[in-house]
Amino acid sequence: MPNQVWITDITYIKTHEGWLYLAVALDLYARCIVGWSMQSRMQTDLVTDALLMALWRRRLSSKVIVYSDQGSQFTSLKLQTFLKQHKM
Repeated sequence: MPNQVWITDITYIKTHEGWLYLAVALDLYARCIVGWSMQSRMQTDLVTDALLMALWRRRLSSKVIVYSDQGSQFTSLKLQTFLKQHKM
């Protein structure tokens, strides 16, 4: 079923103006991107913005599991608080 497990990750893209960081949230069941965010810095806000977009687009009615690697953006207290507040 959709919206049970989301996978998150960050990648970077070289542009003429420098590096651009892209965070995405992918619905494992539907295999589609449900949220994304791009910023010039790779900080926690990059990930929270992508997840916030996913929440807004999917309008969750139940808890979702968010899977990520163990990078500092994903293990930060700010993101952990965000996940708890949104039942993730």
